[in-house]
Amino acid sequence: MRSAEVTHIRNSDMATADVFERDPHGKPLLPICPEKLYAFGHLIRITEELILSLFSEGLLSGTTHTCLGQELCQMAVVRSLQHPRDVVLSNHRNHGHFLTYSGDFLGLVGEVMGREVGVCGGVGGSQHIAYRHFHSNGVQAGMTAIGVGQAFARKREDDGSIVVVLIGDGTLGEGLVYESINLSAVWEVPILFVVEHNRVAQTTLTEHTTAGSILARGAAFGLRTWRLEDTDETFFDKAEQAVETVRRTRRPGFLVIDTCRMGPHSKGDDLRPADELEAIRNRDPLRKLGGRIEESVRSEIERENREFVTDVRRAALQSALARFEDPPRHVFGDEAVAVPAFGADEFRGNVRSALNASLRQLLESTEATLLLGEDLHDPYGGAFKVTQGLSSAFPDRVISTPISEAAIVGAGIGLALSGYRPVVEIMFADFLTLAADQLYNHAVKFAALFPSLSVPLVIRTPSGGRRGYGPTHSQSPENIFVSVPGLTVVFPSHRHDVGQLLRSAALCWERPVVFFEHKLLYGVEQSPGEYQQVTPVVSDPGGVLFPTLRSGSDQPDLTLVSYGGFLPLVEEVAAHLRDREELEVEIIALSLLAPLPRHTLTQLLRDRPRVVVVEESQTEFGVGAEIGATLAEAGFRGIFARVGTPPVPIPSARTLEAAIIPDKEAILRRVIAFF
Repeated sequence: MRSAEVTHIRNSDMATADVFERDPHGKPLLPICPEKLYAFGHLIRITEELILSLFSEGLLSGTTHTCLGQELCQMAVVRSLQHPRDVVLSNHRNHGHFLTYSGDFLGLVGEVMGREVGVCGGVGGSQHIAYRHFHSNGVQAGMTAIGVGQAFARKREDDGSIVVVLIGDGTLGEGLVYESINLSAVWEVPILFVVEHNRVAQTTLTEHTTAGSILARGAAFGLRTWRLEDTDETFFDKAEQAVETVRRTRRPGFLVIDTCRMGPHSKGDDLRPADELEAIRNRDPLRKLGGRIEESVRSEIERENREFVTDVRRAALQSALARFEDPPRHVFGDEAVAVPAFGADEFRGNVRSALNASLRQLLESTEATLLLGEDLHDPYGGAFKVTQGLSSAFPDRVISTPISEAAIVGAGIGLALSGYRPVVEIMFADFLTLAADQLYNHAVKFAALFPSLSVPLVIRTPSGGRRGYGPTHSQSPENIFVSVPGLTVVFPSHRHDVGQLLRSAALCWERPVVFFEHKLLYGVEQSPGEYQQVTPVVSDPGGVLFPTLRSGSDQPDLTLVSYGGFLPLVEEVAAHLRDREELEVEIIALSLLAPLPRHTLTQLLRDRPRVVVVEESQTEFGVGAEIGATLAEAGFRGIFARVGTPPVPIPSARTLEAAIIPDKEAILRRVIAFF
């Protein structure tokens, strides 16, 4: 990601210098006068026309969504943002927003062309751009909750900055919009939601997909609302007034802008009737604005703009195609920092008390730590009482939220992007799926696409069955989340220093972490027993912070690999095999499931005669399957097997549940079959 200063120099080094002025941070200065506004709006338009032309010439691939006809709509709110920490979060149709924020025309054209000169070096393309406090993403509504988190950070810091989230009217069908608006109202944060109402999706009219009043959606949550038309001669003044109202009151607002998309939804796919397109062209706000300017002045503006865009095209074509020096094998770098050690007496008590003590220590040691989740406050203290007592000691930093898993995680992402280190509790691991989009399409993408960014977010969640909670409160969904590229998944056992692992995840790891806690371990005493930490292979990311443990024979007949709440069962099985079957048994206890410490495990297990992975999750497409594949690729010649839960719902009745989730006897039967 390039700085505004570098971009300014780069554009000025072209044959035609910038045709607009900038503030000290590189943002275009666009006073409300017809000549200046028309000049920049026209510049956006001919840049969008250039992009479509490049596509027709085969010079860019993928997709792109232009803002033809919506230039003034996309300029109005963004041009009003004058604070250097104001945030702009955009969507798939983002070019006008980005250019008004950055002025980086060469960066945009180079990005959609996949050139090195692109603002993100070609990794983001048309839809995914990061530049200072500007971010966009192609998933509808995905940035709304992130914006609420960033606005909450700005409320806490009270520096006068605000957040603007820009969506299209089609996005009003997404549930996260309403979770986010509700959370913004509950928290009373300085955020402006802007709905660009262009009346149509790809081909479907908004009136056929969106019931009721659009404006009433904001008013229903108590937000101050505005509705503007981008053809109104006072449009820019009124948009600026809305921005300044949010800035002054420090409360959320909801702005609807009536506009019309004059170009195709994406590239050349405009299938609307000819008479409808003609009416939209006749409405053209940019043309009407140009009509207020003397013809000779307008002609000179357009001439200078075309020279500028011609130079942009030439410079983009001269830039090399984006290439990797070495294609990445994963997104993790050398991100860990030194871990302050717990006191010698802190590896005591049960897992619940260790987690509680760790959270307290995090709150005491750094103001950047915030706890978010449902019903965290005293006297309840969370569903499994892990946060009990913390809200009384830290009332402004332990925050109970609405039942909105996607919004909570999204807000955590926004806080992490703003310099905080949030710890989010999801009441049951089963509910993580409600926030899957925020994890899969957002949290892991920031640092993976844009190396200057980090998302130090921890999501704690109770997992597992054997308590009779039934089909949606008893699952072990780690097999889903270990497959998300860039997501760190930690699942400690009672043999690990659980509090230390949580603190490491929160303080020493710059990537999002899902931290599973097995329900049955909360009351179990922590003790390392006879386990020793395995020295991690250096090439395994996170191996130092989230160690693998080992106990038992150095020359085993059988190696059992497990983690989390199944480790006590595995220990019982190992004891039976040693005492009754006179077998030499080794146990490997993982804490880090993703990124899998594959080199460390290969070094440990490649020459073992029999390896069995025992997991509570489904064995299909899970942790055990990946370990087996890793060993096979390394030339493993022994017997490998998986023991776990079949891919069926977890019943509520204890007798039925016991038939599905393996117990000690079921594991023993499976293991003894190998001898």
